[in-house]
Amino acid sequence: MSQQPLVGVVMGSDSDLPTMQAAIDALDEFGVSSEVRILSAHRTPDEMLAYAREAAGRGVRVIIAGAGGAAHLPGMIASATTLPVVGVPVIATAMASMAGVDALLSMVQMPGGVPVATVAIGNAKNAGLLAVRILATADDGLRIKMEQFQQQMGDTVRGKDRALRARD
Repeated sequence: MSQQPLVGVVMGSDSDLPTMQAAIDALDEFGVSSEVRILSAHRTPDEMLAYAREAAGRGVRVIIAGAGGAAHLPGMIASATTLPVVGVPVIATAMASMAGVDALLSMVQMPGGVPVATVAIGNAKNAGLLAVRILATADDGLRIKMEQFQQQMGDTVRGKDRALRARD
């Protein structure tokens, strides 16, 4: 039997998957179960709203939503759930000239009362890590894994610094 998903990873189109894969990979690295869906705020609004309304009841604790262009998906999901929503601005191929800035602004300019935590353009890895940190507030095992992850990042930088100084 598969583990109950704690994080929902949703995107508006399968073209967003190459970006969103980094969130899925980050969750997998920490052993956090997830479910992945394609739900469009514009093309499948009923399914998107049903997903948002039903996620908590199914055990989902955080939703990561990636979208490009007008990027309504994270905000619409946030309007229909009490769960934390982390938005990932995706560079939309049809709007490449905007380089994801349009999506970023759509997410960070949410009206009061409808929060969407938003990471940098294309940085789905940080969305996955933020979801882990949110879950770690109630899970000591995840908190310890996050502490170890941060220690490893520091060790990597210290090693690179030593190598650089040894070249002198």
